Amino acid sequence: MKTGLFFGSFNPIHTGHLVIANYMASFTGLDEVWLVVSPHNPLKNKSSLGNMYDRLEMAKLATENTPHIKVSDIEFGLPQPSYTIDTLTYLQEKYPGKQFVLIMGADNLSSFKKWKNFEVILKNYQIYVYPRPGIDLSEWKDHPAIVITETPQMDISSTFIRKGIKERRNVQFFVPDKVLDFIDSKNMYR
Repeated sequence: MKTGLFFGSFNPIHTGHLVIANYMASFTGLDEVWLVVSPHNPLKNKSSLGNMYDRLEMAKLATENTPHIKVSDIEFGLPQPSYTIDTLTYLQEKYPGKQFVLIMGADNLSSFKKWKNFEVILKNYQIYVYPRPGIDLSEWKDHPAIVITETPQMDISSTFIRKGIKERRNVQFFVPDKVLDFIDSKNMYR
């Protein structure tokens, strides 16, 4: 079983995340994709993050009818901030029969050498990379662990969504309806 791990804050989850996850699960030879909701990414300011349980719930709402995309809260029980290598090590011990593949954007790959134990990740895991506008991947194109995909590009970000909500703009279609209802019910990002 080949499982893609798509780590993110998902603050909130949006259509761009879902297109990437679905593409990876349906067009790349992965059997499934897990959206791994990160309580605290060491490269992000924790105070700007929504409640981790709200972010988890929004991810579940967005994927409830997608059997090939699952939501994981595995990092909620691990030390914070969350380092990918620690989570991968834990998952490999917990699920020895699975072959895990990392999913990341080209923007993350460009800063990958700053990650904790990045060499160990490259040695032990494949990384499926989705393109991002304006990011040059030539340094990585011949690396045996790196698979550069043709995932459709959408320049949508959670920051854009939060800003739109705060400014009371209509963000319908950028975010699944059930997620938008959840955000409204909790008066989030206002």
